[in-house]
Amino acid sequence: MGEGTGDIPMMEFLNMGGYAGYVWSSYGIVVLVLYLNMFFSRRRHQALLRRLKRLHNSTDNNES
Repeated sequence: MGEGTGDIPMMEFLNMGGYAGYVWSSYGIVVLVLYLNMFFSRRRHQALLRRLKRLHNSTDNNES
C-alpha cells in the first residue's frame, strides 16, 4: 500500500478540516435531543398509563 495509509486519514476525518469542534458538538447536540425526546416520551407514556389505571379502578369502585 502507498503513502497515506494508517492513522493520518482517520485523524483528518476526525479533524473535519478544522471544523471538528462545530461538527462533533452538533452531533452531540442531536444525540442529546433524540435521547431527551425518547426519555420524556417514555415518561409521559408511563404517566398516562398510570392515570388510565387509576381512572379504570375508580370507575370499577363506583359501579359496585
